[in-house]
Amino acid sequence: MTRLTIRGVVIYQGFLDRAGQETVRDAIGDVLQSAPLFEPVTPRGKKMSVRMSAAGQYGWVTDRKGYRYEPQHPQGQAWPAIPNCLQEVWEQVSGCARPPECCLINHYAAGARMGLHQDRDEADFTCPVVSVSLGDDALFRIGNTTRGGPTQSVWLSSGDVAVMGGDARLIYHGIDRTRAGSSTLLPQGGRINLTMRVVT
Repeated sequence: MTRLTIRGVVIYQGFLDRAGQETVRDAIGDVLQSAPLFEPVTPRGKKMSVRMSAAGQYGWVTDRKGYRYEPQHPQGQAWPAIPNCLQEVWEQVSGCARPPECCLINHYAAGARMGLHQDRDEADFTCPVVSVSLGDDALFRIGNTTRGGPTQSVWLSSGDVAVMGGDARLIYHGIDRTRAGSSTLLPQGGRINLTMRVVT
């Protein structure tokens, strides 16, 4: 495992070995059985290129009503619990006494991306956002705590874990593209990104 720090974002390359990745993949598969991926739209009605779901007490949703956390899946059921294997990752890298209340699940098919954004819909910015990558490599762009200015990019591979905390908690970040076929972890291909955070 290699630890990198880019603009305050700590990246643990190879944090999960193949067996660990498979454990998380299978646990997320179970979550998606009861909380299927859905296609979110922005408040302006633009369809996002990623599909989403969540686990935990809350899930993050976006639709014409705005960006927000909700205790229920758009279909009406409560979100499943965050798998223990992911809670263990949080405990090892977060440095936070509070447990995560949401694990957002983003699925990137070929061509999907995520524009530069801040994670700021949470109430407690002293708690970090912990991100786990599964599947295809993704080009992770890291900006600044204000919009604009130069950015830096790094490829995230399956099993990498990134922690945005401290001065980097509100840093702008995004995914420019994925490298299709770079991983054999997900049977249908693509990338799954799991981001755990404290909401309240």
